Amino acid sequence: MKRVLIITYYWPPSGGIGVLRCLKLSKYLRQFGWEPVIFTADNAHYPTIDHSNDRDLLPDLTVLRGRIWEPYHFYKLLTGQKRDANVNNVFYVQDKKPGLMHRLSVWVRSNFFIPDARALWIKPSVRFLLEYVQEYPVDAIISTGPPHSSNRIGSLLRKATGIPWIADFQDPWTQVDYYQLLHLTAWGDRKHRRLEQDVFRTADRSVIVSPSWKQDLEHIGARKVSVIPLGFDPDDYRNLASPDGGKFTLTHLGIMGYDRNAPVLFRALQELCDSEPGFRDDLEIQLVGQVDHSVTEALQAAGLEDCVQLPGNVSREAALRLTASSMVLLLLLNRQDNAQGRIPGKLFEYLAVRRPFMVLGPPDADAARIATETGAGQAFEYEDLEGIRGAVMQYYRQYRAGTLARPLDTDIEPYSVIKLTGRFAEILDELHAAR
Repeated sequence: MKRVLIITYYWPPSGGIGVLRCLKLSKYLRQFGWEPVIFTADNAHYPTIDHSNDRDLLPDLTVLRGRIWEPYHFYKLLTGQKRDANVNNVFYVQDKKPGLMHRLSVWVRSNFFIPDARALWIKPSVRFLLEYVQEYPVDAIISTGPPHSSNRIGSLLRKATGIPWIADFQDPWTQVDYYQLLHLTAWGDRKHRRLEQDVFRTADRSVIVSPSWKQDLEHIGARKVSVIPLGFDPDDYRNLASPDGGKFTLTHLGIMGYDRNAPVLFRALQELCDSEPGFRDDLEIQLVGQVDHSVTEALQAAGLEDCVQLPGNVSREAALRLTASSMVLLLLLNRQDNAQGRIPGKLFEYLAVRRPFMVLGPPDADAARIATETGAGQAFEYEDLEGIRGAVMQYYRQYRAGTLARPLDTDIEPYSVIKLTGRFAEILDELHAAR
């Protein structure tokens, strides 16, 4: 069986959506004639720990780990946060308005840890992997980012060995949402762009998760770019309970930062609470994951705090149960310049549990297109009060009639990670044949 080295920072016991891309690849690649070999970080600073992903680990899988040092400990000291605080999403989620030490820390991280906080992992990882592939040859390499330190490792390894390499982008690099928040010097910005262009030139193939982001990458010089979305694993959705007819539950899964704050949605819910008999008593809003202070303030302003559940970060297993048992799901696209191409991993989870969902963001975005093409969701601009209120009212009437709990019947097979792994394998086969 051909061997592929997969370079990924996120790996169990990491929680969150970023770990799933390579975990699912490793689970299914053998079906397509490729034996995965994982290289990941040892003693990494993962934002959450989630052992429910361990069930996808193949018992005889080769997992290599390289020691890593990350600056988060010093950030927590400088900003007075607890040792176990989750600081990986500080650009979007804060308990309060950030102070001077936060801004200073972001400036240091932005200009001295390039491409990201895992920059000091790059050189020792390359040395380690050069020794490994000499003794245990591989036929191809896949690296995935962010963090794009993984793709920098892939670039240096490709140049040193000539082994065919796929650079995978779960998020863009200089086009990512938070790039504009990095407080970069001109020197720092040039270095980011130089390293990004090096990845584009060196990679035998680049992979991105959405059609719009493919066009964005090609516009700044990427070549041979393929689109492979994140997808869902059918194994994760067996035996999940459907809604039991309890509350009229609206659920959002994942980070809800300031750029996903939805005051118009909250206003629509407030108006229905005031105008529709029984609506307030039936309503439950679940925001699962990290929530920015601006969101909780907007909910309070709308008088909805009594209807809100904030369970915080939960295991993936628990998140899927909450998703499957909800009446309606919320997909809030970041209100950023690249929202057109953002297809969050949760979209495919929403499809897999066969629950209806509402997308807030550009109605012609890639995520909105999937929602409408599958018939599973409706898309609205963030400021479309009338449209949002009407959709919620429509769902509520179905809920009162007892029909909303029925699972949707729609074709979602193209987004199975088994099929998507097959697409990775096709690229690997092409690169191997051309070698």
